[in-house]
Amino acid sequence: MENVEAKIIAVIDKLRPFLISDGGNIEFVKFEDGICYVRLTGACQGCPMLDSTLKDGIELALTEEVEEVLEVRNVES
Repeated sequence: MENVEAKIIAVIDKLRPFLISDGGNIEFVKFEDGICYVRLTGACQGCPMLDSTLKDGIELALTEEVEEVLEVRNVES
């Protein structure tokens, strides 16, 4: 499990600069039962593109690079 979390965090670290450039950020919360929980912060909160960013960007990258990840969910603060 720790190895999976390390792989997830590595992918998130690659994605983070893109979110920061738009005024947002991302934090890893936990990985459980194939689901990666993240918290989108800053400008990402309340952004109309949040779902698209989460599913078409973050989830796509994580499911392609970390085979154990089946889904990504945003956790509200």
